[in-house]
Amino acid sequence: MQHEIIISGFGGQGTLYAGQLLAYAAMDEGKHVTWIPSYGPEMRGGTANCTVVISDDEIGAPTVLYPSAVLAMNLPSLDKYESLVAAGGTLVVNESMVNRRPERDDIQVLMVPANAIAQELGNERATNMVMLGALLANMDILPEGAVERALKTHTAERLQRFLPANIKALQRGGEYKA
Repeated sequence: MQHEIIISGFGGQGTLYAGQLLAYAAMDEGKHVTWIPSYGPEMRGGTANCTVVISDDEIGAPTVLYPSAVLAMNLPSLDKYESLVAAGGTLVVNESMVNRRPERDDIQVLMVPANAIAQELGNERATNMVMLGALLANMDILPEGAVERALKTHTAERLQRFLPANIKALQRGGEYKA
């Protein structure tokens, strides 16, 4: 099975980190993985996205035309990627930053108030983990707990203090099921 995921938002929302973490978790589970980041020169506030491909078999090409899943962290991301999600795919939308519902009815849509949840947890920077948790709860991409294990394994020692908040954000996002 192969999953193609695009995570997109403004620079500073943690889109690249969420994708990198997903890639690490998949590698740790013995999957074949590609991770391609893309960001504008502004870094914070500009656009940023990444493409993650996870497969049981070798990956032929890291580029994705019609992803099986998109995490849209903001309205420009929803506008850009909604039409590209493969039929039957999953679109996770950060409802806190988007003022419209997706128009498609041939995909699974999850509206998640990710910023609001992260703020409630006391760390708005965990918005990306809320979104990732919602995705993982609605697609059979990795075994349960794989991303939490990857967080513990691949987080620098100086950032380990953020692990409990990130794990809680993943769990809260996981409560959003279609």
